Amino acid sequence: MVWYRKAKRPGDRGDVVTVPNGRPLRVGVVGYGLGGSTFHVPLVSATPGLELAAIATSNAERVAKAKSHYPGVKLYDTIDAMLAAEQLDLVVVSTPHATHAPNARAALAKGAHVVVDKPFATSSAEARDLAAAAKEAGRLAIPFQNRRWDNEVLTLQKLMREGTLGDIHRFESRYERWRPVPKARWTEAGAEERGEGVLGDLTVHLVDQALLLFGPARRVYAEFERRHPDIHVVDDVFIAITHKSGVISHLFTSPNVGILGPRLTVLGSKGAYVKHGIDPQEEALLAGGTPGSPGWGEEPESAWGKVGAGDDVRPLRSEPGDYLEFYRGVAAAIRNGTEPPVTTAQGIAMMELLDAARLSAREGRVIELGA
Repeated sequence: MVWYRKAKRPGDRGDVVTVPNGRPLRVGVVGYGLGGSTFHVPLVSATPGLELAAIATSNAERVAKAKSHYPGVKLYDTIDAMLAAEQLDLVVVSTPHATHAPNARAALAKGAHVVVDKPFATSSAEARDLAAAAKEAGRLAIPFQNRRWDNEVLTLQKLMREGTLGDIHRFESRYERWRPVPKARWTEAGAEERGEGVLGDLTVHLVDQALLLFGPARRVYAEFERRHPDIHVVDDVFIAITHKSGVISHLFTSPNVGILGPRLTVLGSKGAYVKHGIDPQEEALLAGGTPGSPGWGEEPESAWGKVGAGDDVRPLRSEPGDYLEFYRGVAAAIRNGTEPPVTTAQGIAMMELLDAARLSAREGRVIELGA
């Protein structure tokens, strides 16, 4: 159930310029921290039809790392220097949250399509402005949501297609960790205004997955907390979504959980699906694995979830995770004009829900989002 496939908002497609077959699409990646070095650069490099042409980073240690791993790729200190020197078909923005939209607009102005790491923007208003800029430029602004291709999400979608769970009525989804030492940037003054904290990080994935699976929200209720005494951001999030489809989603994000709960608990009229543990692709990428190599995205039987009801509960093999599918879809959208794997309308919808969650947490009430 992908409710927003046919939505038409600024920047969805418009009169988007496509690239003819015959040459690879030249890609520049802005930012070479965890997102750029672990996710985007390896995924771009492994995607047929994409050519990693340039990386922009000003950090000396990261420059050395990039030169070592990708000796044929040009390095630049800034996005402006990269855009001035290179003719790029696609720019991937993986910089601090508050710079996502400004960097994306700069790339659009130079004629490149953009992939924007999460969060797509820091507010729904900024997301709509970015979509308008993409439409004006005749280019795509594509939110990066790789965790649509986590194994547990793909497995749940398969169960939904097959009707195994019946009518789903409750969806519980968690990204929980035990990290008692907070990220250094969370302790800096102004961090919340810059979009830092778990709300603009892992919570974005949970919200996107819930909307993808069960459709638009009718109402939202949220509770935000700051558990660690040294931080200036929210580090404990609960969001309850009542979807127009009738499903209720409960989403939890926190680095303060000593014993982790299930990654997913999905309850339906015919049974349930419960899955512990995180998709193995991030760990494989951190270890230097090659996306798409034999066995990629597979996990051992000991990590499988369970499906069933009452006395009839059995292990269920997880579908292999496949982050490469995102960039395959990006390449097809740019070259052939097909729909992007994630649309700007979906990015806007996700930011609208997060804005409603902020209001709910601030005022302590349910926010109605329309009939």
